[in-house]
Amino acid sequence: MFVYLAAVVGIGAAFAGKQKTTVDFFLAGRKMPWLAVGMSIFASITSAITYMGVPGLVYAENISFYVGMLMMPVAAPFIIFLFLPFYQRLEVTTSYEYILRRFGRSARYAVSGLFLLTRLGWLGTVIYAPALALSVVTGMNVWTTILLMGALGTLYTALGGLAAVIWTDVVQFFVLVGGAVWVAATLILRTPGGVSSIYEISLETGHLNLLDWRPSLTEMTVSVVAISYFIQFMQDYGVDQVTVQRLVATKSLREMRRATVINALFTVVITGILGFIGLGLFAYNHYLPGLIPESLGRDEIFPYYVVHALPAGASGLVITGVFAAAMSSVDSGINSLSTVVVNDFVRPLRGSRAVDDAHDVWLARILTVVFGAFATGVAFFASTIGDIIKTSQGFIGLFSGPVLALFLLGILTRWATFSGWLIGTAVALPATMAIQT
Repeated sequence: MFVYLAAVVGIGAAFAGKQKTTVDFFLAGRKMPWLAVGMSIFASITSAITYMGVPGLVYAENISFYVGMLMMPVAAPFIIFLFLPFYQRLEVTTSYEYILRRFGRSARYAVSGLFLLTRLGWLGTVIYAPALALSVVTGMNVWTTILLMGALGTLYTALGGLAAVIWTDVVQFFVLVGGAVWVAATLILRTPGGVSSIYEISLETGHLNLLDWRPSLTEMTVSVVAISYFIQFMQDYGVDQVTVQRLVATKSLREMRRATVINALFTVVITGILGFIGLGLFAYNHYLPGLIPESLGRDEIFPYYVVHALPAGASGLVITGVFAAAMSSVDSGINSLSTVVVNDFVRPLRGSRAVDDAHDVWLARILTVVFGAFATGVAFFASTIGDIIKTSQGFIGLFSGPVLALFLLGILTRWATFSGWLIGTAVALPATMAIQT
């Protein structure tokens, strides 16, 4: 694990000082290969929240969330044909430059501000998740591990910009996928009866719940999952700066499309493996009772199994996968936050005053450190809440919905106005908060 942590910091150091312009720092010179970008997008969005939370969710409830993952290939054509042509044609640095062209400067400030609020809250939870895993493994205080994760993720991102972020994400992609495959294989081997027993007990106990299509505002039924994930994928991969920044770092619209398609494939396959791990853990505990303590929270079950059931070395690989999933999200989030602040706030408010590009690169590095520190502080708040997935979705759902709405209004209609959107948002935000509470 420490070899891995040293390696990703080393990648950041290798790119340090090579960014002379903001295009270099924010977009890696628009020269990134599409496959690396596709891996980076998956690693960034599929954080430790998913890596640890999905097995625990399936263990405690059912597999119906996977219908949501199948919505990614459904959403991909909409993303490719609705959003990407605008970004390529306008040669944007942030997705919110489209909003500037369509609705004006005030609208751009509004959606950029909502992005900052969304991702700052999300960053806190993705730092907390691996910190919890490390705490379970080592017995260290969870607050100490939060500081460790926040500091390391911030360090190499500030050093190397987007190029370092994407290439470390590629390394992290292989580590997190390798760890998940290893755990799935051990569950097949250790559970009496293997795959057939896992399937039988999952079916018998309702964990393979794919038939409940009734709508519900309080239960995770299949129809609710399908609709909500389709909307979330449109937001995450179509308009959110964390994803868009990687896509526009490729060389052409064709490569942007390829990166989107390969990410959809990764989403279906790899989250399917994580869901299977949840079913396997339930079957493992059913056939071999007492090996997983009943007192564990759902987000602690996966790391507990890794530490106590896997041999030394193998457990280190999987825990490293948890770190990889987290750090790929931390680096992407704080890099995108600094990009939005410089590009969508600082430069417009500066007006016509000329400033050297190197100054903005320096400013972006400073902001990366500031956002990393702030996100670490939010992680302390997340540590008092409990359920990782629901905590994360609460932060994201509150602010991301109105942003997607403004993009769709701008692309699909001619009559929509920013003032009309403000009225809708003024209703949506308190309504969402009321539902969450």
